[in-house]
Amino acid sequence: MTIKTYREAIIEAMILEMKRDEKVFVIGEDISGGRGCDDFEGEAAGGPMGLTQGLWDEFGAKRVIDTPISETAIMGAAAGAALSGLRPIAELMFSDFFGVCFDQIYNQAAKFRFMYGDQGATPLVIRTMIGAGIGCGPQHSQSPYSIFANIPGLKVVTPSNPYDAKGLLISSIRDNDPVIFCEHKALLGMDGEVPDDSYEVPLGKGKILKEGSDISIVAIGQMVGVVQNCIKNLEQKGISAEIIDPRSLSPFDDEMVYDSVEKTGRLLVLDESNPVCSFGSWITSMVSEEVFSSLKAPTKVLTPPHCPVPAAPNLEAAYLPDMETIIGASENLKNYT
Repeated sequence: MTIKTYREAIIEAMILEMKRDEKVFVIGEDISGGRGCDDFEGEAAGGPMGLTQGLWDEFGAKRVIDTPISETAIMGAAAGAALSGLRPIAELMFSDFFGVCFDQIYNQAAKFRFMYGDQGATPLVIRTMIGAGIGCGPQHSQSPYSIFANIPGLKVVTPSNPYDAKGLLISSIRDNDPVIFCEHKALLGMDGEVPDDSYEVPLGKGKILKEGSDISIVAIGQMVGVVQNCIKNLEQKGISAEIIDPRSLSPFDDEMVYDSVEKTGRLLVLDESNPVCSFGSWITSMVSEEVFSSLKAPTKVLTPPHCPVPAAPNLEAAYLPDMETIIGASENLKNYT
């Protein structure tokens, strides 16, 4: 396998699928990075984070469609194209902008299969960036995936590493339902082993990253890497943690979490969404309903505080759950009597 970054894995997944299926195309703001302009010279940037770099040169303007700054138009065009048999990849540059085009996602794309039955397949992928940690300020650093997961008919994916980013994106493109693919901007430079060939990581199937016996820790997106950095310190404190990366939030691999909690008796969820109606609170609610008799301690969710993401670097660093907070919460659950 080749070492690739999270960013490179995403680009490679799109290139492979666009070569495999001529119905796949990309649409969004600034995705050609200047290509197509008469006075353009040099290599196209591929958007603000370089996530579509090289696509215009490979596939041209008919399959890499640069749009005006109108999220409503992008999602409306993509939803209509999907309903007519194409397989669009629509880029919502930052997830924070979803409010501009929410009707096209919430009331249209997510509803087509329910309204039209077998005639309503909507193979639409919405790629969007989430997450705090790199100083993008309160309007470009949010993680609204819990809002997306609330929508029936919409699948939600949150890859935490390059291997999963490529495999999950390929699965999302091939899926016949609309998928919001949440790329964490703080992970774009992360590297790891990624096969050069095409492969799928199934939607709705989580992964146990480490077996453990004392506590089950479910971590979402960026939080996966944070908790993995805690493993040595947890072991030094005599805590055997089982770490679960759900990878998909809708559909969600609830049975994997139930089985883990039945073994450990304790649950900690690390979630970057806002604390009120967070995705983590839904996980703990399900566990409390389904495997309550296995719990040895109350369930616990760690999220940011209920405030906008700070712009100041020191405040942004304090905003996210960190190693000290995770280790302290794990100790409290382990020692609960």
